[in-house]
Amino acid sequence: MARFLILVLGLLIAGCSTPSGTTSGDVAGLTRAIQNLGPDVDPQEAARAAQIAHDYALQLRAEYRVTDPAIIHNAKVINGFRERGLCNDWAEDILKRLRQENFRTLDLHWITSPPTPFRIIHHSAAISAKGDGPYDAIVLDGWRNGGDLFWARVREDTRYNWRPRMEVRAELLAQ
Repeated sequence: MARFLILVLGLLIAGCSTPSGTTSGDVAGLTRAIQNLGPDVDPQEAARAAQIAHDYALQLRAEYRVTDPAIIHNAKVINGFRERGLCNDWAEDILKRLRQENFRTLDLHWITSPPTPFRIIHHSAAISAKGDGPYDAIVLDGWRNGGDLFWARVREDTRYNWRPRMEVRAELLAQ
């Protein structure tokens, strides 16, 4: 019981509550944002990616049985009350689904925000124009709002310090 309370307290201190949103799961807006990633982005691919990301986040919410804010759902997963639904599960599953589309004009990225004294590590999917890196991408975060897809340009999502996953991983392993 003490372990559970410490875990919940730590997660609450981590500050991963639902943000006051500057973006939303609006499919038309996300489609425009993806199209605006570059002049060579196929509008049909942008629309397909936006629709899939939006709809699949809602599907994952049902599959993960999310009924609480993300941080509470994390505690349920960690304590065995739910099988999946941590941020890395969302990132993995959304990326896996989007990769099935074999986009010609878009690239997909796994991005990570390293832990800080006041925040736990966070993972998300991101989408960019073909050939661009994750810093020029759009965050596709299904975890943050419990299945209501959060999206924003990586550089504009100041809540997290997004970086390539493998870069953060190497840094953490070197500690």
